[in-house]
Amino acid sequence: MNGLLDLYWTFVKIGCVTFGGGYAMLPILERELVEKRHWTTMDDLRDYFSIGQCTPGIIALNVSTFIGQKRAGIKGAVVSTTGFLTGPILIILLIASFLQNFAQLAVIQHAFAGIRVCVCVLIIQAVLRLWKKSVVDGVTLALYLMIFVLNAFSGVLPVQLPAAVLVILAGVLGIVASTIKNRRAAAGKAGGGK
Repeated sequence: MNGLLDLYWTFVKIGCVTFGGGYAMLPILERELVEKRHWTTMDDLRDYFSIGQCTPGIIALNVSTFIGQKRAGIKGAVVSTTGFLTGPILIILLIASFLQNFAQLAVIQHAFAGIRVCVCVLIIQAVLRLWKKSVVDGVTLALYLMIFVLNAFSGVLPVQLPAAVLVILAGVLGIVASTIKNRRAAAGKAGGGK
């Protein structure tokens, strides 16, 4: 029971600071789940982000579900997900109750401007961390550039590819590249052994 309560309260705290979406949350999730609690590794967290990007819902919420399931099975997944949702639901209800009356105030507009800047910084930090760990050789750089071009110029291409298709395409190309690399390594070992 203590483990489930720990999961719940951890994700309540994380959910309360979910500003800017999943990628902005990566540094917070890394600090809380990888460095502080050692519930997962950075490699696993990146994998959860990748899967969370391909599945419906908020990336950070999906990550909470994956972590909960890893820690305590289905019960852990439900508890973690519920914990993650508790804070945002309460905050949204509170804001919705008062925002209509105060949205035009200059101080509120300046606060939102400051929050947007902070979210940009968090997203850039997440992108740089993911870049360092993900783009590790020429193959991953080529894959990155190809997916970037397909995404960035999708508005002018004859066919627009949804993000989910790009993620699946990147996964398939990653498998193909890894298979080719492994075959070459095996052929090199077989040729070197003769």
